[in-house]
Amino acid sequence: MRHLARLADYCSITNMHTKNLAIVWAPNLLRSKQIESACFSGTAAFMEVRIQSVVVEFILNHVDVLFSSKLSSVIREGAGVS
Repeated sequence: MRHLARLADYCSITNMHTKNLAIVWAPNLLRSKQIESACFSGTAAFMEVRIQSVVVEFILNHVDVLFSSKLSSVIREGAGVS
């Protein structure tokens, strides 16, 4: 995720800002068996992929906070892991 966030830093050159990166990478990063099955088609599949891209875009925009060592230690303490 950090790598994709770094790629977004070069959006002025590549035109791959976080939204574009999320659209391209979301189906791979948040793979859904429901979408791949026959029961999801058309509009339902599009909406599912759209939700995935919003989630990935959020992660890319907040990668420094979400993947910081400080947050990791708070999560470990909350889970009782030492």
